[in-house]
Amino acid sequence: MKKVQQRFRRLLVDYFSLPSDTVLELPRITMLGDVHVYVENHKGIAVFTDKQLRLKITNGFVQINGSSFKLKMMLPEEVLLEGNISDIKFIPHE
Repeated sequence: MKKVQQRFRRLLVDYFSLPSDTVLELPRITMLGDVHVYVENHKGIAVFTDKQLRLKITNGFVQINGSSFKLKMMLPEEVLLEGNISDIKFIPHE
């Protein structure tokens, strides 16, 4: 059933030229240099330390690694992270 819903959403996005991040529940990640990361459309925080932030997303996790992390802003579906960012990974559900 989920695959049918996903295909239908993709059809809507393509046919009506809708923003895919909203309709397909994808995270929108904006990075400013290697100092700030702004993530929208996440489903909550799974892990937060001064070296790692792991956010739940629809199909797994987004993991941000680095050092000296501080959460500058946190809203229900948005996070602004400050620190020395070294990498960002997408981790699918197992």
